[in-house]
Amino acid sequence: MPNEQLTRVFQALTDPTRRAVLERLTRGPAAVSELAQPFKMALPSFVQHLGVLEDCGVVSSKKRGRVRTYTIAPQPLKAAEHWLAAQRVNWERRLDSLDDPQTLKERQ
Repeated sequence: MPNEQLTRVFQALTDPTRRAVLERLTRGPAAVSELAQPFKMALPSFVQHLGVLEDCGVVSSKKRGRVRTYTIAPQPLKAAEHWLAAQRVNWERRLDSLDDPQTLKERQ
């Protein structure tokens, strides 16, 4: 995943509304009206959230008649998870080196 797409995925995930939409979509596809129901906001504002999710690739949509249905697209989320796991390994290694007596002697 290019860094730009990874950045857009993380930006999309900063919003609690968008995270809630993704959580709902883990249970299966849903129409815009169903996704919007729990939120107290105008439909055009809610659709903007869906647009952000679709633009970064974490959801896809299909229109059938007048109904647009959204589905989660896990690949960008898996790439973000992979990036986070790599960062976790780096930080754990750094924290472990702080506990290493040899490292402590070198710093004194």
